[in-house]
Amino acid sequence: MNKVFPNADAAVADVTDGATVMVGGFGLCGIPENLIEALRRKGVRNLTVISNNAGIDGFGVGRWLDNHQIRKIIATYVGENRLFEDLVLKGELEAVLVPQGTFSERIRAGGAGIAGFYTPAGVGTVVAEGKEVREFDGRKYLLELPLRADFAFVKAWKGDRSGNLLYRMTARNFNPMMATAAKITIAEVEELVEPGKLDPTCIVTPGIYVKRILQGTNYQKRIERRTVRKRADG
Repeated sequence: MNKVFPNADAAVADVTDGATVMVGGFGLCGIPENLIEALRRKGVRNLTVISNNAGIDGFGVGRWLDNHQIRKIIATYVGENRLFEDLVLKGELEAVLVPQGTFSERIRAGGAGIAGFYTPAGVGTVVAEGKEVREFDGRKYLLELPLRADFAFVKAWKGDRSGNLLYRMTARNFNPMMATAAKITIAEVEELVEPGKLDPTCIVTPGIYVKRILQGTNYQKRIERRTVRKRADG
């Protein structure tokens, strides 16, 4: 089975209107920039997006918001995107905010085939609305259900033609677990190598989870907000 696709556009060709898409990375670090742009060009609508954040205005998942492609987003932090706020207030975007630890565990559960789990996070808040609450050892817990998707877009540092992946630093946030929780996982990598070139003891995502892989190009690797201070000798 040939998992290597010539470019991101070919890799996302069968993503349709109404699909649920997971997008890996943390902030703008380790995001699948090429796949995001390819899906923007494709122009599919009414997407449900599962992403730690909503990108920023004009970059990352924010590119899909600019293009009015997202119907619903499940995320943990959206404070860097003004358009997100505007769309929610206008009723043009449904937003489900999830505590970050719960978000992470729901994705892991989706990949592991776990039907649900109990967590104390969110008890007594709006997060608990409509959810089952049980008491264990005198403490209340919420029942949280797994997150799964039709497609997972992930970014890795290195990958081989069989789909085995290595991540670097912050890119290891959410990418590995999302790779396990979708029907079709598409990985873009900074360096694509032949099978056998990666140290098997260092592989994070085994190729069995990855259906498609491509060599990424022209990464911008932006920073949401740059904070600097004067040099001590300045």
